[in-house]
Amino acid sequence: MATVKAEELRAKTPDELKTQLVDLKKEQFNLRFQIAGGQNENPARARIVRREIARIKTVLGQQASAENAAK
Repeated sequence: MATVKAEELRAKTPDELKTQLVDLKKEQFNLRFQIAGGQNENPARARIVRREIARIKTVLGQQASAENAAK
């Protein structure tokens, strides 16, 4: 899975972003166990997942603040 750009995330609805966030958190949880057990095939994936989670949270925060500013 390639990294997702912030522009692509902004085009999605908040519900889609929250669903994607849950999926990434599950993947991050599983990666932690793989790393601890020494059976992780792609150690760089943990960093990518962590950054994608941060991107999604940032976009969700921007959308929420824009929504509040519009009120």
